[in-house]
Amino acid sequence: MIKIKHPDEKYRKNQEEFLNSCSPEDRRFHALMFTYGNITYRYHQRSTEFSPSLQDFYEWLEGLPEDTGMDMRRLGFEKCKSAPSFTRYIMEKNDVGMEEYIRQHMDAEDYAAYNAMRKAF
Repeated sequence: MIKIKHPDEKYRKNQEEFLNSCSPEDRRFHALMFTYGNITYRYHQRSTEFSPSLQDFYEWLEGLPEDTGMDMRRLGFEKCKSAPSFTRYIMEKNDVGMEEYIRQHMDAEDYAAYNAMRKAF
C-alpha cells in the first residue's frame, strides 16, 4: 500500500492500478518506490513557498557545471523554476534538506526498508 499518495489524482490512480496488477512479492518494492517518489515530488513542490527570486536563479547558475549553466541561462528563470535541481537548491537554501524531509515524512519502517533496498543496488 502506498502510504504517501501522489497529490494529483490521475497519477494516484495510475499508481494504485499498477500496484493492483503486481504480484504480491513485487508489490512491497513498488509501494515503497511510489511512497518515496511521492514524498520527493511534494518536497520539490514546496519550493514555491519560498518565492524563488531572480537572485536565487543566478546564485544557482554559479554552482552548475559550465555547459549546464549556459543551457539553464538560455532557458531562463521562468522555465527553470520547476527544474528539480533548482527547486532542491531553493529548499536547501531555506534549510529544508531533501533526505531529512523524506525521513520525516516516511514511516520509520518504510524508510529503513527503502534504505536497505537502495544499499543493495
